[in-house]
Amino acid sequence: MFKKIALLLFFISSVASAQEIIKGIVVDEKKQPLLGANIIWQNSTSGTTTDEKGNFSIEKSTEFSVLEISYEGFETQKIEVSSTENLTIILKEVNNLKEVTISKTKRSTEHSLYKVTNVQTMGQKELLKAACCNLSESFSTNPSIDVNFSDAVTGNKQIKMLGLTSPYILIAEENIPSVRGASQAYGLSFVPGTWVESIQITKGAGSVINGYESISGQINYEVLKPVNDIPFFLNVYGSQDSRYELNTHFNHKYSDKLSATLFLHGNTRQSRNDMNDDGFLDNPIGKQVNILNRWQYNDAENGWVSFLNLRYMNDEKQAGEVDFNPDTDKLTTNAWGSEVNTEKIEISNKTGYVFPEMPYQSFGFQNSFQAHKQESYFGLNQYNIHQKSFYSNLLFNSIISNTKNKFTTGINFAYDKYDEVVNVNFNQDFSRIDNSIGAFFEYTFDNLNNFSLVAGARADHHNRLGTFVTPRLHIRYNPWEQAVIRASIGRGKRAANIFAENQQLFASSRDFSILNSDGKLYGLNPEIAWNYGLSFIQKFKLLGMSSEVILDYYVTDFQNQAVVDIDANAQQVLFYNLDGKSFANSFQAEFSIELIKHLNFKTAYKYYDVQTQYSTGQLQKALQAKHRFFGNLSFETHIKDKGQQWKFDFTYNWLGEQRLPDTTMNPTIYQLADYAPAFAVMNAQITRTFSSTFEMYIGGENIGNYKQNNGIVQNESPFGSYFDSSMIYGPTFGAMYYAGLRFKIK
Repeated sequence: MFKKIALLLFFISSVASAQEIIKGIVVDEKKQPLLGANIIWQNSTSGTTTDEKGNFSIEKSTEFSVLEISYEGFETQKIEVSSTENLTIILKEVNNLKEVTISKTKRSTEHSLYKVTNVQTMGQKELLKAACCNLSESFSTNPSIDVNFSDAVTGNKQIKMLGLTSPYILIAEENIPSVRGASQAYGLSFVPGTWVESIQITKGAGSVINGYESISGQINYEVLKPVNDIPFFLNVYGSQDSRYELNTHFNHKYSDKLSATLFLHGNTRQSRNDMNDDGFLDNPIGKQVNILNRWQYNDAENGWVSFLNLRYMNDEKQAGEVDFNPDTDKLTTNAWGSEVNTEKIEISNKTGYVFPEMPYQSFGFQNSFQAHKQESYFGLNQYNIHQKSFYSNLLFNSIISNTKNKFTTGINFAYDKYDEVVNVNFNQDFSRIDNSIGAFFEYTFDNLNNFSLVAGARADHHNRLGTFVTPRLHIRYNPWEQAVIRASIGRGKRAANIFAENQQLFASSRDFSILNSDGKLYGLNPEIAWNYGLSFIQKFKLLGMSSEVILDYYVTDFQNQAVVDIDANAQQVLFYNLDGKSFANSFQAEFSIELIKHLNFKTAYKYYDVQTQYSTGQLQKALQAKHRFFGNLSFETHIKDKGQQWKFDFTYNWLGEQRLPDTTMNPTIYQLADYAPAFAVMNAQITRTFSSTFEMYIGGENIGNYKQNNGIVQNESPFGSYFDSSMIYGPTFGAMYYAGLRFKIK
């Protein structure tokens, strides 16, 4: 089999090398690369687009000799090409904006027809459709990501992709893994939404370049770039539940090559709200201070770009009964309460170099140090974790014979030192050191027309996971115009941090037990899974209106899993190695259409079949709806001369019934039904832009006022044997309304 694949790749490479390829780079007048510029042969449909470094390659035509290069907001250029020498194309920005007519508005979420992986990009326009106070709240208008509350105490939101929770998603900041280990439970809430420039969501096995941990997909978020940022930005937010936020960005350009932005974020909630009258706070009170100083050095003429990030964050949360006072009640039975205090320091650097004479060849070097310290307690349970991490990645990009055949290779190193103490029904120190070193190679073939593939593999040595190989393969084929079929397969392996990833279970009276002892990870073996995916996209005109259909089907098959069992006994949580089958089957059908100009409608249906072999048998995953329906309607008025505009957005989410964990061993009064009822949640936002520099917005979450009954089991006696706040399938409080403003100095 492998010999046949090798022969096939050799044949493809041999055929490709016989073609004459024109290469070049497209930049603006400041020598900044332009991503997504269109390059086509004049009077033909044959063309390509530039990558993130502005590079492009296109097969030389025997019929046409003039290349037409265009980019929105810039003057179109036409160049006569007589050789295959490297081209440097400088586009001039259109100065008289009143003479420019934009005929097509860029979608707020883009699905590419030409990228090999199944990736969608959410831009700032999409992020502004909701309040988007932090990264965990950024996906409410995206059907590919499910957002749920993890418990009824901490107010923490958990995301899922392909039916699997966030630990199975590689979450990265500009391709440096960021939300992992100690930060799995709350890390997404530590990234303010106004800092984010865009989010790329990749379904299925990700690239081997970013590591071996990705199983169900990857989320990569890009932070605003100082070289492109405006001098000042202000966002003020306040909500009905007394949550207040302030975000400011200060940008300064020290020279043509050096720029810096200071990001400041603060939020607080001090009012004690109990809208469902269960005696517990609906949301924790507390505060957060978050500071990021980001520097960018950009010398496009000589091929250098570098970023330096310096960050400090302090977050304090208090939850529990309304009358809980930590000064007198902490770790006592006077009143049930919880505090989660986190401090984080981060220093990261990225440096890239593009060879001026060979724009297809470059190298990059990424380094990141993080210190994440969490001290917390939940009633009488205590959990403290301090993680110090260092990550380094060195990669090199080039071609084989021509730009149809590209490759990326490199090595990376990861070091994690955990000081972790768990004090529940036992008191144990789980401190440890994890380190790994790995090498990777990824080959990309693109015939510049209708077929491309990415084949990669990496070999890693981990002091606990051992030595292993992670292969990944992605294939793209365009069978006809405006359509693409993608297929992928890949293997992932990870060390499960069973306590950091399941902190919601501390807010209960359950006893914790680890049933295996012969593994190197809490006595457990590493998690291993294969992911298989198939995707189809068709863009078309329906009665003259731009439309799009997307069909995705993915299967995740676990060879081993750290099973978290809350069904065997309602007073226990058991951790053990998988003995049987565990899988997640996911199907999504999405349809979007521009009904009239600026009025867009998007809808999606999702089906999940997620099952695991538990000690009591093969069961559907608890608290996971099999059927989900999504709808989003957005409208914008035409922009007037001074930038005045109205924006409206409405999102509808329907969740089918969900299996609830087995509580038959509880007394009748504390038993739950077998299934939670279906319900719907609706969100809406209205934005009024008064000018290009000032806008205000108002919105509502859960405006249908749906509330889950019995969100906390035995809430009247939280130190009893049956207390559990983790049985959450829907909102525990009613409608919440908010308002805010944004101000810019350009």
